[in-house]
Amino acid sequence: MRVVIADDSMLVREGIASLLRGAGLDVVAQYSTGEDLLRDAGKQEPDLAIVDIRMPPTHTDEGVRTALALRSRHPGMGVVLLSQHVEVGVATRVLAESLDGLGYLLKDRVTDLDEFLGMLRRVAAGGTALDPLVVSALLSTTRDDGPLATLTAREREVLELVAEGLSNQAIAERMTITLRSTEKYVSSIFTKLGLPATGSEHRRVLAVLRFLRG
Repeated sequence: MRVVIADDSMLVREGIASLLRGAGLDVVAQYSTGEDLLRDAGKQEPDLAIVDIRMPPTHTDEGVRTALALRSRHPGMGVVLLSQHVEVGVATRVLAESLDGLGYLLKDRVTDLDEFLGMLRRVAAGGTALDPLVVSALLSTTRDDGPLATLTAREREVLELVAEGLSNQAIAERMTITLRSTEKYVSSIFTKLGLPATGSEHRRVLAVLRFLRG
């Protein structure tokens, strides 16, 4: 998998690049600004771009604007946005676009290399990956009197894992419950939320996220 990294911190760029190379990924280029990445992306033809949300010159939303531009110019490229903290406004803005090949992760997630690599591969393959804390923040800002209020605490926990992009089997393993129990929870959740319970994991994530973003 060919990867490019955009972050104004050289230490962060080099750190991520070193981890990815050690895991066998091909880091083909690094950039300190979103503008540099946009100018060069067509030449590098990466499968995935990892982009910091806050970069020069204003350190506000340059990464978000870069990600949106990349997805417009190179629709086959996966994009993972990295953030130091959960920013619900940013998440909502990003999720307003197509969710295919999109990830929004906190930088702390990089320390769990296996999980981080799994999320990167999912996005590069056209899937969606949201940091668990981002999903929790989105759920906490949803209206209390809506369909989410009908979910049990256990169903809400399962819903968060569905929104992260986990399969039923992965949810069962994470929660240490049987696959059959997971399937029952997911079916109940989708019924209560009025969402189609498709067999595609990616479509399940899209349905949940579209519900969460209203």
